[in-house]
Amino acid sequence: MKSTLYLKFIILYIIFGFLSIFTAATLTSGLVRTPLERQIASNMYQEASMVANDYLPQYFSDQLTLSSVQLQLSGMEIQLDAAVWFTDQNGDLLASAHSDGYPSAPDSIEDFNPAEGGSSRYQIGTYHSCFPENVITVTAPVVYGYAPNGYLIIHKYVSDISGLQSILMHAVFITLAVIFVLSFMILLGFQFFVYRPLRKITEAATQYATGNLDYEIPVNTEDEMGYLSASLNYMSSKLRDFQDYQKKFVANVSHDFRSPLTSIKGYVEAMADGTIPPELHEKYLNIILFETERLTDLTQDLLTLNEFDTKNLLLNKEKFDIHETIKNAAASFEGTCTQKKISIELILATKYLPVYADKRKIHQVIYNLLDNAIKFSDPESIITIETTERGDKVYISVKDYGIGIPRNALNKIWERFYKTDLSRGKDKKGTGLGLAIVKEAIQAHGENISVVSTEGVGTEFIFSLPRCSD
Repeated sequence: MKSTLYLKFIILYIIFGFLSIFTAATLTSGLVRTPLERQIASNMYQEASMVANDYLPQYFSDQLTLSSVQLQLSGMEIQLDAAVWFTDQNGDLLASAHSDGYPSAPDSIEDFNPAEGGSSRYQIGTYHSCFPENVITVTAPVVYGYAPNGYLIIHKYVSDISGLQSILMHAVFITLAVIFVLSFMILLGFQFFVYRPLRKITEAATQYATGNLDYEIPVNTEDEMGYLSASLNYMSSKLRDFQDYQKKFVANVSHDFRSPLTSIKGYVEAMADGTIPPELHEKYLNIILFETERLTDLTQDLLTLNEFDTKNLLLNKEKFDIHETIKNAAASFEGTCTQKKISIELILATKYLPVYADKRKIHQVIYNLLDNAIKFSDPESIITIETTERGDKVYISVKDYGIGIPRNALNKIWERFYKTDLSRGKDKKGTGLGLAIVKEAIQAHGENISVVSTEGVGTEFIFSLPRCSD
């Protein structure tokens, strides 16, 4: 698995090299040879036509001697490196010249037919068995008196093309070699920039799968591979945080359930075996009732938070008067406030202030904030609830003048089960989930909540809701 992908690329690279060489040696060779034959034949025909039209007709008008013709043919033979024949209209040889390696011209061409090439300007073959191997033959008529009186025939060995073809193929193979080297450099680039980072990412995935979330991928680039590595590192850090949160969550839930259950079990056993006399049963039954209420509150808060965690929470948004909801939530604490001699002051922006939100969830938010404020307010103090309109938003403030929150705890109060040291001593009933529920509910609405607190002075929570037009 570790080298499979890279090995595949190596094999493909080798196959690519062999196929390139094979293609160049077969297909390219054939593609080059035919155009070369045509080009050489065309040059031969142009040379033959020029001499046949401009020079040789003078021989038939007695303006040119045969020795002069012979000299002209020798010059053509040297220039073209070929065999040059000059015949009459019946194929009888008048003059000739040939380069080394070509046989002497016959005195007469048997079965001579100047049109045997058809529409093609040239023909390939041994030309009536006059040559030991194939030659390219071109024939140009020598016209005098509006009729062909003779023919200029040029022959060139086909094998002479092989030299030029070899030069071209040599250039092709050099080009292929350069391409092969360049492709090898691309393969090396793939090795360094793709394969090696991919191996590190694969190794990281393997480590994460085995539970090692501390493994971190080194990020050295800012390309897609670097982005993927950074994303996986971020994912592993979040998984570690979630793992730590799970452990902390289980520990907190276990602790908060175990404490009241231990108290309930101890008091019930003490009453059952007579350790607690009957006349004290009512006192301890009230304690047991208090502990069961703690368990009920904790269970309800956990169920509420589970609604938010499932991400399937459907908010039942509607238009309602936020002032009415505030008044109802404040009325719920009438008994508690009377007992602690705490007063709740309402500073409402208008008589009627409509918002668009989930009424039940917002009631719970205000209830939790009030409950929190009452718990940490001193007797005979005031809690202020104030509403303010700003543009298309409504801001609700819940402010107390209690013990306040320590500065180092301000960022932790939204964590589940978190309790400050002051709250642990002052409030034995709280579950540590109230503010977590508040934040989840407000964020579910797409709004924000903030807190301002000074230890020993008080605390103010402010959250926003969308204002609804009348």
